[in-house]
Amino acid sequence: MKTRQDKPKYLKIVEWSDEDGCFVGSAPPLIGPCCHGMDEAKVFRELGRIVNEWIEIFQKDGRPLPPSIAGKKYSGKFMVRVDPGLHQKLALKAEAKGESLNQFVTRALGKA
Repeated sequence: MKTRQDKPKYLKIVEWSDEDGCFVGSAPPLIGPCCHGMDEAKVFRELGRIVNEWIEIFQKDGRPLPPSIAGKKYSGKFMVRVDPGLHQKLALKAEAKGESLNQFVTRALGKA
């Protein structure tokens, strides 16, 4: 039987949602948006409680837990497939700004 210290560590995210007008908590890939409120610290505490409950439910049901992404390293590279017309449009916009397509898309994604 796993003790509290042996439980997997899941990344807990609390961020402001303009759409909801409050803080929203999630712990991917274990659970998506699951709690909300106006006090960020309270939402974080509630999220921690919910994560522990989900872990216990998975273990009780004998289901494997999804792998944790806490501490996961990212290479900084990913491939995105787009329509050739969109590719051309983005490449031309990047060229007009004097940027590489990579710089243009990185800046655009950073604003998203």
